[in-house]
Amino acid sequence: MNILVLAGGHSPERDVSLASGANVVQALRSRGHQVLLLDPYKSIDLHGSFAALYAAYAQENYAHSIPSQAPDLAAFKAEFGNGDDMLGRNVLVACKLADVVFLALHGSLGENGQLQATLDLHAVRYTGSGHVGCALAMDKNIAKIMMQAAGVQTPLCAAASAENLPLVVKPANGGSSIGCSIARTADELAQALADAREQEDNIVIERFIEGREFSVGVLDGQVLPVIEIIPNTGWFDYANKYQGTTDEICPADIPDDLAQTMQAAALNAHNALRLGSYSRVDFMTDAQGEIYCLEANTLPGLAPASLLPQEAAAAGISYEDLCEKIVSLAM
Repeated sequence: MNILVLAGGHSPERDVSLASGANVVQALRSRGHQVLLLDPYKSIDLHGSFAALYAAYAQENYAHSIPSQAPDLAAFKAEFGNGDDMLGRNVLVACKLADVVFLALHGSLGENGQLQATLDLHAVRYTGSGHVGCALAMDKNIAKIMMQAAGVQTPLCAAASAENLPLVVKPANGGSSIGCSIARTADELAQALADAREQEDNIVIERFIEGREFSVGVLDGQVLPVIEIIPNTGWFDYANKYQGTTDEICPADIPDDLAQTMQAAALNAHNALRLGSYSRVDFMTDAQGEIYCLEANTLPGLAPASLLPQEAAAAGISYEDLCEKIVSLAM
């Protein structure tokens, strides 16, 4: 098959996306597919066939390491000169030349449904969830309402006041913990609000849940084993997510009944948000064993060391098989 992987873009998560995309390309090439990676923000020359496109832009090897800090998007936009456009010139034409587009994008364009709707309008096959599910899941305020209506418990929203501390403050449409803070003092709350609003005006303020962090993947309507996330220092922020400073245990060392309850909640959230072939749903448990759903990720990280591939491996699904499965579901 001719497969176009889209990774990068002008999201704050572009480095995470490029790491996912590079690994996906190598995995699918190992299965005999002709696979090309393009950054959707960068303009390309017009080509009339996938073969010509591949000859012009394919690299022999792809690899990308994730820095400890989120990228400087202003500098990136200035370098390529496409302003706030989400797609560079001729990228949509390139998508139409492929048999399927593998979306390895994270945040904004990749997960808010805009790209999915664009591809739908042009009858382009793509991986992951459709535009409606992406839009519902990406806005954490809307997702909370949908999940609560389906019986999935989430941390309660709260007013930004010292009386409610500690609080978690985060952009409503962000990911990878960029702009997310835990505020335990009035000064920290003021800074947390400022940091979140640097990303967007729509923010989420919710009660902080002290406890253990978990994640559950959903693949083709089936839940994967629970994984526990244990940062060595602090909490699961951007640096701890991608710099190898977190222990991840899969299957999680928890009682079977807790694992099954969490898996059922993950599937419930996935279905309530109308998600597609795969997702990853994140949870906290408090000291009393109560389960709280933090969010659902429509395009979770897909490097081999990412959470979803680790869960798939624990279920006996190799990384290459996982990528192949995601493509087959899109077809």
